[in-house]
Amino acid sequence: MPEERPTMPPVRLRTDAELARDALAAPLLARAVRLARWAEPGKPVASGGVLPEGELRAAIELLGLAGDEDGPEHTAQAWQLAVDTGLVEIDESEEASGAEAAARPDDDGDDDGKGDGDRADGEAPLGDEFSALAISGEELRLITEGGPRDILDIWLDGFETVLADAAAPDLGDIAAQISEGGELDLDAIDWNPEEEAEFLDGVLGNLYLLTALDEEAAAASVPLPALVASMIVPEDMDEPTDDILEEVSEAMVRLDDQFRLLAPTGLIDYQPVDEALIQEVDGEGRIQEPETAEELEDEDVSRYGMVRLTPLGVYAVRARMIEAGIDAPAVGDLADKGADILLDALPGHPEPAAQAEAEQWLARRTPEEAARELLAAARGDDEGAPLRRLTCQQTLSLVGTEAEPALHEVLDDRHLGGLARVWLAEHEVAGVPEPSEAMVFWLTVDTLAAQLATEGDSAELRDLVRGLVDQSGSFFDSAWRVDHPATAEVLEAMGRLHPDKQAAKEARKAAFKARSRA
Repeated sequence: MPEERPTMPPVRLRTDAELARDALAAPLLARAVRLARWAEPGKPVASGGVLPEGELRAAIELLGLAGDEDGPEHTAQAWQLAVDTGLVEIDESEEASGAEAAARPDDDGDDDGKGDGDRADGEAPLGDEFSALAISGEELRLITEGGPRDILDIWLDGFETVLADAAAPDLGDIAAQISEGGELDLDAIDWNPEEEAEFLDGVLGNLYLLTALDEEAAAASVPLPALVASMIVPEDMDEPTDDILEEVSEAMVRLDDQFRLLAPTGLIDYQPVDEALIQEVDGEGRIQEPETAEELEDEDVSRYGMVRLTPLGVYAVRARMIEAGIDAPAVGDLADKGADILLDALPGHPEPAAQAEAEQWLARRTPEEAARELLAAARGDDEGAPLRRLTCQQTLSLVGTEAEPALHEVLDDRHLGGLARVWLAEHEVAGVPEPSEAMVFWLTVDTLAAQLATEGDSAELRDLVRGLVDQSGSFFDSAWRVDHPATAEVLEAMGRLHPDKQAAKEARKAAFKARSRA
């Protein structure tokens, strides 16, 4: 049998138009677009598209970053993104060499008798500094003339390049090792490309999962220590060891650097670690730890870094998951599917996502059509049928009175008559016939079977069982006769769950009778 694909809970995505606006507003892409327009007439550059010093200064001025100590770095990153995404194209052909030669700064006026190869300022000779021509690329046209999806594709391409850079080793470590005359040894710089990329993907996956499971909680940022601990500290470890804490500290420093690089893409909202908390130990960055628990409580946790995935980040991480073969549904995926697929899927959704999915499904149909389709899909005696009927009932609660004719049609149906009466009663419909005692008991067993399938032996189910038995002292005398495939299983569960020993014993006896009757 083929392996099952990993499945994530569904997420609610913004519209493509909203996400495209977010992408264009992200600092890195916004700067890259400005630089691409700046390069549109053609800019002489070095091999590979590197901006020479003079052009870099002009680009920094263009972006308004001249007063920022990180301006050169931000500008170089934006230019690289423009090149990587095709917003800027680099032409290194002979024809381009002739064109860029005409665009070079004019040094003929030098009166010191020196040629380009002997410049007084120590810069590289112009022939080396300018060897290609940068021009605006086809992707720049898509930014203004394309649709939201075109913009998102460009943004995703750029995000992927930045993510790869974030998982790369520190360039300073590489330079130091090469300057010593040795070959590049990844072990010596404590970097494993696969492990690093996997760790970063895992961190982003945890942020994605948090968003999917609890949208309200995900709106608030997550403390970086808690996020890293969720990746490193074993679940069965009550107190982290010193080695584990050291590993968490090192990972926080590494992740802080990576998140600083990723934040300008618009993927995350990030408040960096307070640099006053970072200290160097044996050449490695470490986060200072509070000496006592009281000190940790008094400490402003935001100093240790805070992060959350933006709506654009949710979109990007989901795209990566799908590409990796993970089933990562989005709310609305089921809107055009049949009711049988909807009822099977909704129980696995977090509650807000389940309601949103059901609402989108219902919006594609008239209330009466939707009710008929849901009721038809809810029939059956298979193991999953009780949960389908409970989900059907919950979905029908979102439907207005226009669905009433479809509910009247199933009043005499053994599977559906009970839930139809519940819906009609909730909508205060007059003239509905009372259910028979057999139908009441059947609906009770069906509901308990559905609750068992979703919650197991939960405290809520324990309270429900106690209430049923207290309400009817002779419940078990009749319940074992109910013609429902799950009768015995439900009675056994009631025997486990009821706190009263005598009632639990009666439940087990009734379960035995039900099995014997079957």
